[in-house]
Amino acid sequence: MSTEAVAINPLGTERVGKLMVRYAVPSIISIVINSLYNMVDQIFIGQGVGYLGNAATNIILPLASILLALGMMIGDGAASYMSLSLGKKRAEDAAQGVGNAVTLTVGISVFLLVIFELFLEPLCHLFGATEGNLPYVLEYGSVILLGFPFAMIDGAFGSVIRADGRPKVSMVGLLIGCIANIILDPIFIFVFHWGVKGAAWATIIGQILNAVYFVVCMLRFKTIEVRKQHMIPKWSVVKRILTLGTSSFISQAAAVFVIAVMNNSLAKYGALSKYGADIPQAALGITMKVSQLITGIALGIATGVQPIFGFNYGSGRYDRVKKTYKLALTSCTLILVAAFFIFQFCPEYIINLFGQELDLYMEFAVKCFRVYLLACFMIGAGAVTGILFQAIGKPVPAALLSLSRQIIFLIPAMLFFGRLWGVEGILWAGPVGDGASGVISLITLGAFWEKIFSKEVAEK
Repeated sequence: MSTEAVAINPLGTERVGKLMVRYAVPSIISIVINSLYNMVDQIFIGQGVGYLGNAATNIILPLASILLALGMMIGDGAASYMSLSLGKKRAEDAAQGVGNAVTLTVGISVFLLVIFELFLEPLCHLFGATEGNLPYVLEYGSVILLGFPFAMIDGAFGSVIRADGRPKVSMVGLLIGCIANIILDPIFIFVFHWGVKGAAWATIIGQILNAVYFVVCMLRFKTIEVRKQHMIPKWSVVKRILTLGTSSFISQAAAVFVIAVMNNSLAKYGALSKYGADIPQAALGITMKVSQLITGIALGIATGVQPIFGFNYGSGRYDRVKKTYKLALTSCTLILVAAFFIFQFCPEYIINLFGQELDLYMEFAVKCFRVYLLACFMIGAGAVTGILFQAIGKPVPAALLSLSRQIIFLIPAMLFFGRLWGVEGILWAGPVGDGASGVISLITLGAFWEKIFSKEVAEK
């Protein structure tokens, strides 16, 4: 790629508001579509199998979260590396980063597939499977694992394609997979009567179509040219990619511990309540997936502006970085406030989409939406601030902020309130984690605002 092409990159010249819409909207749609994979499965499983089937998908979720964490670590790290390199007019370095990311993604995904298949049942017990849902868990898990290499490609390559200035291309790939999943779910579940296994196969086929599309797109970059030699792992490049992607990894990997603690706590304290062990797992699992869909809009804004942050910081245009941050944070907060009112005043309509269940199930599910998501409007502050630190090459504060919500606040609150108030107390961990981490993110950024944008620090 020529030096002139880098110099006129619209990331450094186009109006920030227009640029954010251009990048953020496809990213929003991509994240929402990705969330729909699980939601669509849960809707059809709820209608065709029942809440035990939905509980099973929540037990498998930690395995998917591990995969997603590594995929995002590689993809977001490579995207940040690529944006920073292009901002400094180092196209060859950018190509090296992308090539190394491809090798890492393929190698790690195959390794995980083998490990998870060998130890599926003990892992299911670890993540809170009960006697009632274990058969559904194993049936769903044994199939869904086969799609993990393709799912990791989807998670990693999408970020790189966005950094290449093609956010719409990334969106289209996920849309292809999601549409296939939506079409195949009812066919496999209701026509072929495959139950939870049918939902798993529908998801896998969607992931394969998505992965094939992304691989084809990766062969035709706009800003760089990736050659075979770029795929040979280079330790300095791999280290930098993984370092830049640490925040994304921690954020997703922490979800594994959260879900494990949550599922086991819900089973423990639920068994001592009128709800039993399975109802709380299914209800809170649905709540979390619905919230991921709505808050995915805000997270999509944060992810979408990552290339804008990285390129402009790398080229020294700090005023554009600041303006982008303020606009992204404002947009996220407004969207999440709207989501807050939906969760507080209309939860029954959402819950009914996943099947008509017992009165006790509906009672607990409503509590999940109203209590667990009480401070969801604070999620945007943590998301945008974490992405900013990550994109400008400051992985340590990004990693600390990623740790704060789930590891520092959410899990301890879940354990404490569970002992104090039982199964309903666990729900109060949600607003504690969301609220505290949002406040900490803003305080951290305020403390480092001038430092991170000083010329001396930026050039290090």
